[in-house]
Amino acid sequence: MNMVHLLHSYQHYYESSIYGRYINSDHIKGLLKRHSNHFDVSVIGSSVLGEDIQFIKVGNGRLRILMWSQMHGNESTTTKALFDLLNVLSDNQDVFVEDLLNKITIGIIPMLNPDGSRAYTRLNANHVDLNRDAQDLTQPESRVLRSCFNSFKPDYCFNLHGQRTIFSAGIRNKPATVSFLSPAQDKERSVTVTRRRAMDVIVKMNSTLQEVIPGQVGIYDDAFNINCVGDTFQSMNVPTVLFEAGHYENDYNREVVRGLMFQSLWTSIVQLGFEAIPGNLESAYSAIPKNEKLFYDIIIRNVKLEIAGNEKILDLGIQYEERLEQNQIVFVPRIIKIADLSNFYGHRELDAQQKTVEIGKFKAIKEGVEIDFVILNNEKHSLNVEIK
Repeated sequence: MNMVHLLHSYQHYYESSIYGRYINSDHIKGLLKRHSNHFDVSVIGSSVLGEDIQFIKVGNGRLRILMWSQMHGNESTTTKALFDLLNVLSDNQDVFVEDLLNKITIGIIPMLNPDGSRAYTRLNANHVDLNRDAQDLTQPESRVLRSCFNSFKPDYCFNLHGQRTIFSAGIRNKPATVSFLSPAQDKERSVTVTRRRAMDVIVKMNSTLQEVIPGQVGIYDDAFNINCVGDTFQSMNVPTVLFEAGHYENDYNREVVRGLMFQSLWTSIVQLGFEAIPGNLESAYSAIPKNEKLFYDIIIRNVKLEIAGNEKILDLGIQYEERLEQNQIVFVPRIIKIADLSNFYGHRELDAQQKTVEIGKFKAIKEGVEIDFVILNNEKHSLNVEIK
């Protein structure tokens, strides 16, 4: 499989009209209209609050791949990557793309949870996690996905998500920038033929990603939960791959990771279009490190604190809380852990050198406190995200 012609041209296919973390249905309406000139774009249902759920059918090949994004409304990175991918697939001057689309058919739900996407929440408008509703199908969005699955009859499913900044790729100082999973399909987490096929796809994507983010690919936890969509579809013997867009250094808008997800999607569909999937790469899949929860956004190390009348040297673990304000996502730093964090890592780290720190007048250092800056040795350090 030759990636060169595409990877060198990514900026040509990059969809510049959508950017950053906040993507709702308004942002993609024009794109859907434009792509309807090339593909079959249709409305397949509506959300709790009556927003359209769109479906894009691409290609006319025998092998069928179903993809859906923004099941969780605040996980928008893969939605951006999908529209980058659609720009490639609409290039009717590319003979390679034409050949690919004669071999595969792709069904895409770019935004399964438009209500959650507008509110920038994980849940839908009824405060239900759609990824825990695969069996009961209590929500209209869940029923839309199941109906689409039943009618499209996919050979493979791609379940597209985003994950928090807390994850490392293994027990080491490497963020899980991209994570994958071939979900379990039974309580015993048996390695079935179906799971092996999904594993083969992940191994191929990992191989290409290691060239650009070595050591920063992880495997998500495969604890079985039949209420999850991926586990349900896997249990129905359709190979299903979970994609998780994670953190890259200083990439809080997830634009670098967007490109990596695009690369992964392209790698996988080309593999499925042109290569046999023997299902024999379990050992290579198992060698990919497991996700661990070892990161904070910021760690301030070696802070002198007075606790219950005693002086202690401890670390401050800070995470960003994402808030939607005036149609923008702001990242609010908050102290969430005061402890010895020597076994954890910070995406950014400061050293107090066993001295006291200041976080603002009348503010006590305690868990739960919002903190915009710290003063270390009379020097002020902003803790806010610098959006690029």
